[in-house]
Amino acid sequence: MFSKIFALSFGLAVALTLPVQAQEPGNAKRGEIFVGQHCASCHAVGRDGSSPYSPAPPFRTLHLKYDVANLAEAFAEGIVVTHNGTRQMPQFMLSPAEIDDLIAYLKSLESR
Repeated sequence: MFSKIFALSFGLAVALTLPVQAQEPGNAKRGEIFVGQHCASCHAVGRDGSSPYSPAPPFRTLHLKYDVANLAEAFAEGIVVTHNGTRQMPQFMLSPAEIDDLIAYLKSLESR
């Protein structure tokens, strides 16, 4: 019994002394690949050009209307956009890593 308590206490002590790993920030390159695969049929996803589907805003302008860093919750829950156009935006529910990558890419479009 004592050895089990000692082992548990020792394991807990070791775990508490290990450094906490910070969450890896989003990867803009992976975000760019994601939007190229899932968004480019309607949105302009690069630094120039018009959207193939005119009601879809170019991604480089999203920061003018939204703080893109605050879109994480919407991406996690699924963004629903309705309008009178012929195409409707599909509902996406992204993983935390995909959200981080997408936001990193959108933020990269702001800075250049």
